[in-house]
Amino acid sequence: MAGAITHDGPAAAEGRRSGPLIVTEDAELLDDLLRLCAAAGARAEVHPAVPEQRGGWDAAPLVLVGDDAARRVRGAVRRRGVVLVGRDQDDPGVWRRAVEIGADHVLLLPDGEQWLVDRIADVSEGVGRPALTVGVIGGRGGAGASTLACALAVTSAREGRRTLLVDADPLGGGLDVLLGGETTEGLRWPAFAASRGRVGSGALEESLPQVHALRVLSWDRGDTVAVPPQAVRAVLAAARRRGGAVVVDLPRRVDEGVAEVLAQLDVGILVVPGELRGMAAARRVASAVGMVLGDLRIAVRGPYTPGLDDREVARLLGLPLVGEVPYETSPADGSSPPGGAARGSLARFCSAFWERALAEAGDPV
Repeated sequence: MAGAITHDGPAAAEGRRSGPLIVTEDAELLDDLLRLCAAAGARAEVHPAVPEQRGGWDAAPLVLVGDDAARRVRGAVRRRGVVLVGRDQDDPGVWRRAVEIGADHVLLLPDGEQWLVDRIADVSEGVGRPALTVGVIGGRGGAGASTLACALAVTSAREGRRTLLVDADPLGGGLDVLLGGETTEGLRWPAFAASRGRVGSGALEESLPQVHALRVLSWDRGDTVAVPPQAVRAVLAAARRRGGAVVVDLPRRVDEGVAEVLAQLDVGILVVPGELRGMAAARRVASAVGMVLGDLRIAVRGPYTPGLDDREVARLLGLPLVGEVPYETSPADGSSPPGGAARGSLARFCSAFWERALAEAGDPV
């Protein structure tokens, strides 16, 4: 059980990568809190009362106060990030003690263990603004969605952003192949099929193949063609936690796993061929995707049916226009990936997209 109490007070320092401060003399409670810290990959500092050294209390990214120690920290400087931890589910006095010490939350074990593990992991990893997450989906087969997804990721990495490219289409042949990194060491989707709860973002990133200065989560050449929705949710949440940019190449069907991805996207780009049959297919895809994703835009590819251009396609589909995607060939071996030529038309298109999207999100360009 976890409950929130709002109060005024100075914010704790952001971006620190240390573990929490634990204040308790309850040996059993301390064992449990240290176990939860270990599960979150964090090392805690332990004191029986408010630390005497300067900065020990107010500089900790998170403070876990045992209910036994509430009286001993009552006079401490008020700050954010204080959690009062207890065990007695029937003790109404715990809320009064939480108010007295200025706690943000009251957490009762064992019910609140998963919440606490997630919170400890967040502060240990120095979580800040999540990654700007962009999904790319084809309006019909062969529209060029995978090419655009790769180009967006390659361009983002070249511009100095931490970038992760996620292949959410198990039948697409593998984005690592498109990038020429199919033999690069690292984990693929099947390795995460059993993931539950929280996946460490740092460990995830370090485990993935690095190709063209970005990390790629793709499929292997085995028989696995599905990952449970809860694993998709956990992995994508971990990918987003470290900031930067995440680009997801999506299949045109919307199943439970794809719905988990759509729920975490900031922007979706529907790649639409400039011809009538492609528009008809794209309308059906947009209808399905739009049930989950609030911000869906279109990028149009030529050649066009007579009487159409990119603006007319956008008007007929009733979606905001990103622009016309330039046609650009890339070597089949991935030595120069989509968007790899910094001065090429596709790279310029992607740079313009990132500039607008980051400005809309309030991030520095």
